[in-house]
Amino acid sequence: MTIVVTGASGQFGQSAVERLLQSVPAEDLILVTRRPQGLAEFAARGCDVRVGDYDDPASLVDAYRGGERLLMISGTRVGKRVAQHTGAINAAKAAGVHHIVYTSFVGSTPKSCADVSGDHCATEAALLASGLEWTVLRDAQYAEAAVDVMAPSIIRAGKMLSVAGDGQMAFVSREDCVASAVAVLTGDGHAGRVYDITGPDLVSYRELAAMIAETAGRPIEFVPVDEAGLYAMFDALGVPREPVDDNIANGFPWNSDDMVSFEAAVRDGHFAILSDDVERLTGRPPRSLRSLFEARSAALRAIAFEETSPTS
Repeated sequence: MTIVVTGASGQFGQSAVERLLQSVPAEDLILVTRRPQGLAEFAARGCDVRVGDYDDPASLVDAYRGGERLLMISGTRVGKRVAQHTGAINAAKAAGVHHIVYTSFVGSTPKSCADVSGDHCATEAALLASGLEWTVLRDAQYAEAAVDVMAPSIIRAGKMLSVAGDGQMAFVSREDCVASAVAVLTGDGHAGRVYDITGPDLVSYRELAAMIAETAGRPIEFVPVDEAGLYAMFDALGVPREPVDDNIANGFPWNSDDMVSFEAAVRDGHFAILSDDVERLTGRPPRSLRSLFEARSAALRAIAFEETSPTS
């Protein structure tokens, strides 16, 4: 069985390939990316690295050809991904792919106000209409996003502005998402299934702020704001409102339309979903957000020390 991984040069993609290589021969893996130089190591190990771009669906037909199952990792341009994903689905069908495994997002229903949900709802509908076999993995927010991206900026600011209030999310480790995807790609009986890939605990953003304060060893003020207040903060940081490829502003790799609508959806309860699907797919319980904070405690305390040191 030949497996295609599209978006293979990203963090999720490379982790998935490493895990696939533990049970799948390298010659049975087709890795598709805009940046083949980023996959030179996998090419040297025998994987078939091909050039393909979500913004050029015609390039994907040849890139996917010969693949039986496709891991379609969602694009990064939140709010602008529907055309990209639909083109990739059509290309997969034209190339003869039989089964698409798609990384969607938890709680992606038409009722959600989040930009991310709109992208994924439309993509899931396109999968359903494609006539191909499909599996949807609705991943919760990565715990690493909270620990490695959000926490440092919050520690430096000494406060956390949030629209989310006491709304909850079951933050999940990226590696648990990867392990779940690989289990589906290499297993059977998953066609037509939707899995909620979540961590073990529902956590509010207020509790997240407290966890950051505890880990960093310094107070963090939790400041409830409305959507306009959160937009104002991101505008002041230079974060673009609309998605821009490969843009990182003040440590944030996302656009503010995405982040503000996301927190509003958390506040309104759209993402408060808890599932045991990770354990059912992988055979082990998912990692908790707190355990990830514990693993990063030294680095986060160093940031807090730098910010409070009289010589800084």
